[in-house]
Amino acid sequence: MPNQPALLIELLRAAYAAFNARDIDAALALMTPDVAWPKAFKGGFVRGTEEVRAYWTEQWSEINPHVEPIAFYTESAGQVLVEVHQVVRDLAGAVLADEHVGHRFTIEHGLIQAMEVCPLPSSGLSA
Repeated sequence: MPNQPALLIELLRAAYAAFNARDIDAALALMTPDVAWPKAFKGGFVRGTEEVRAYWTEQWSEINPHVEPIAFYTESAGQVLVEVHQVVRDLAGAVLADEHVGHRFTIEHGLIQAMEVCPLPSSGLSA
C-alpha cells in the first residue's frame, strides 16, 4: 500500500478508535509484528505486538486513558505527527492528566512500525 496521506490518516484514526474501545486485537492488526511502542505510562519502550498487548493490559488495569486525535501532519514519507487530546483518569474516574501531546508514527507497508511521544511545536505546524 502506498503511503498516501489520506490512507495513513485513516489507518491512524482506526488505531485510536480501537485503543479507545479497548479492542486490542483490532489495534494490533494495524501494527507490524516488530512494532516499537513507547511505555508512556511507565517509561521505556516495548517491541512487538505481544509486548504491546501486555503493556496495554497492565496500563488499563491501573488507569483509564482516552486519546482523541485532533490534527494530522504528514512530515515525510511514512511519518505522521498526530496532535492528540489525552485525558487520563484513575479507575475511580478522577482526572489525572488532561493535555495535548504529539504522537509521531512511522508507517511501513501500510502498518504502524513505530510510535513515539513528542512535544508539539509551539508555533504550530504546517500540513
